Amino acid sequence: MKEIILAKFGEIVLKGLNRCSFEDALARNVRRRLKPLGRFDYWKAQSTLYIRPLDDETDFEEVMDRVRCIFGIVKIARAAEVEKDFEAIKQSAAEYLGDTLSTAKTFKVRSKRSDKSFGMNSPEICTLLGEYLIDKFPNLSVDVHNPEVTVNVEIREKAFIHAGAEDGAGGIPVGTSGRGMLLLSGGIDSPVAGVMMAKRGVVISAIHFESPPYTSERARLKVEKLASLMARYCGSVNFHCVPFTKIQEALRDNAPEELFTILMRRLMMEIAQRICEKENLSCLITGESLGQVASQTMDAVVCTDNACRIPVFRPLIGMDKSEIVAVARKIKTFETSIEPYEDCCTVFTPKHPKTRPNVTDVIAAQLAFDYEPMIAEAVENTRAYTINAK
Repeated sequence: MKEIILAKFGEIVLKGLNRCSFEDALARNVRRRLKPLGRFDYWKAQSTLYIRPLDDETDFEEVMDRVRCIFGIVKIARAAEVEKDFEAIKQSAAEYLGDTLSTAKTFKVRSKRSDKSFGMNSPEICTLLGEYLIDKFPNLSVDVHNPEVTVNVEIREKAFIHAGAEDGAGGIPVGTSGRGMLLLSGGIDSPVAGVMMAKRGVVISAIHFESPPYTSERARLKVEKLASLMARYCGSVNFHCVPFTKIQEALRDNAPEELFTILMRRLMMEIAQRICEKENLSCLITGESLGQVASQTMDAVVCTDNACRIPVFRPLIGMDKSEIVAVARKIKTFETSIEPYEDCCTVFTPKHPKTRPNVTDVIAAQLAFDYEPMIAEAVENTRAYTINAK
């Protein structure tokens, strides 16, 4: 009996003639994520990626933790792999699930026979294996409606036994939908937006604007930590840190106070787009939610988009804060996001920001001062490095 992980495909099974490319991308992502944990055999069959450790000391809990964060997998199960022989199946089920079955009161057996050449059908497997397990574990009784434990037997090229599959990350594999640049702050929203776009197959780079001495090194380190937490789902993040102090001071001194935030967002978008052009990225991604703050009203979003030459994706646009927080907790960025280190978006915040700005007025305010030399300098001095999952 060997232990193995079954990673079951989700949405990618519907991809028709392109399905192989999605499956190959998923397999590459799994290999890359598990490489630090040892040696594994991988193969695909019947909408499942099989992951078999080759090292006796493999940390299965860590493997499962990493696999459950990989987009494209809808269910994962840690299972025993045995020969397609019913005696072996019976003994292995009792041995492999013994600790669980010995403390449970109710159970049932579920069987799926993909290999129709196997000598028993699914009802026969369920009945006979159930009888064997009741004899082996007198504490058990059958409950087909609400059992504490479900013993699953899958008859494929081998027999696989497990106590149920858990949810995977879903979505489609990262790397199948292009590459985008996430405007990553230290708040709750933008990490969620990045992970949600990665779930739709986008390779995520990130750009962060810092304004020392108004923002601290701890604020930047906080954002780097957020990027490393995102990388559990997104893969390695190409991180760009932009020096933004001169631009913010110029806005403070030359822009109408009520338009400060809108103009700041427009200049951020301009810098991000220029880096996207250098690195062949196709879109910008933000954590904006409609109406959440003054810079995220519909009129403000229109003014921001007016400065953009490439698409801007806002996956949180229709979500309320409680929904966003729920996702942040799930992907484990929430506790870091609420650490008390401010980012540059809170620097020089106007007392009365304009919530219904007019595009013509905003453009006129931007053209009233020459920001171009500072934009070029910020792009030139941007530091770029890779952040990996920890």
